[in-house]
Formats: sequence, C-alpha cells, structure tokens
Amino acid sequence: MAHPSQLGFQDAASPIMEELLHFHDHALMAVFLISTLVLYIISIMMTTKLTNTNTMDAQEIEMIWTIMPAIILIVIALPSLRILYLMDEINDPHLTVKAIGHQWYWSYEFTDYESLTFDSYMTPTQDLMPGQFRLLEVDNRMIIPMESPIRMLITAEDVLHSWAVPSMGIKTDAIPGRLNQTTFIPSRPGLYYGQCSEICGANHSFMPIVVESTSLINFMNWSSLMLDA
Repeated sequence: MAHPSQLGFQDAASPIMEELLHFHDHALMAVFLISTLVLYIISIMMTTKLTNTNTMDAQEIEMIWTIMPAIILIVIALPSLRILYLMDEINDPHLTVKAIGHQWYWSYEFTDYESLTFDSYMTPTQDLMPGQFRLLEVDNRMIIPMESPIRMLITAEDVLHSWAVPSMGIKTDAIPGRLNQTTFIPSRPGLYYGQCSEICGANHSFMPIVVESTSLINFMNWSSLMLDA
C-alpha cells in the first residue's frame, strides 16, 4: 500500500501492474533523454553568442526534428498498445466477482456460488484495532485465491463510482445500468487497499476497498463459512 512521502507507484501485486511499472520506466527514460537534450541546447544558447547561420534553414535539421519525434512516439506507443490488449484479455477466469457501488459502500456477489453475497462498509475510527488503517479498513473484505485469474464485473446502483485497487493495476468505472469487466491475477498473498476513484457524493472519501489475497485452501474455508452463515 501507499506510505508517507511516496513518489512512485505502489508495489505490483499482479502481472498487469508489473507491466504498467515497466512501461512507466520505459516512457520516463524517453522523457528524461528528451529533457536532458533540450536543457543542454538551451544552456548552450544562453552561454554563447556564436550562431551557425547554416542551421537556420538547413533541410537536414528540419528532417531530424520531424522524423525523430515520430520515432519516439512509436517506441512509446507500441508497448502501451500491448498492455491495453493484455488488460482487456479474458482467459478462462477461475472466479467471477461482481462489485456493486452504492452511496456509500460496496457490495460483492460471488457469481460462482448461489448465495455468497455481502456488503462492505468502512470501519469507523472508534472501532479500529491496533495496526489498522484509518479510512481504509472495512468490515467485510473481498477474499480471493492467489495466483488465480479473477474476473471482476463492476456496476453501480445509484451514481457513478469507480472500483480501483492500485497494487493490482485496476481502475474500472462503475456505471448504473452498465456492466464493465476487468481481470487480474493476484501474484502473492496480502491485503491490498483501494478506494472509490469517482466523486460520488458527500461520503465519497468513505467507501474504501480491501482485497485479501490468500491460498486456495483458506479461500475455500472462508467461502464455506460464508455460505453456512
């Protein structure tokens, strides 16, 4: 999860997020090289009075500053398109979970089970246990098996919401009357925090998301307890 004074992304907890981090580094390197070149040229122009009149209308220079930006954009666009297609790919999910946004809480339906549904409200500050995070904890976590393809079906009941878990590389709009979907594969066990990322009213800041990735055995035990409850 995020920590104070953090400048970069959260640690990746899914293959898609790992790809996004690699693309970020790839694009940032291009930005760094371009910025360095521009700053170098500006510093030369400011510290010297010498001017080469041949560069003012040279055809070679015009070709370079036309072709080079096109090449740079292509180098950045190709891996970006690859990641976009990966994010939309659905390959035989092992589990499907439907997340429904409400004002101001989330409800979850595990569609592979007949009656595994529950609401997830933010835990009030006075009810927090030692070590828990204010405004991020919930009374019912969404528990999923690790290293398994998970399909999320996301919608809303009232207004626009957005289901976002940064560590998983997920941010999908929840729109009333429309069903959006995304997939991810939790790569390791742990708790992963998110929040509604679409301003949805007075208590928009108080509808957190907690995803717990655990072993398949623990998930089966939890689902059995929920079905028996």
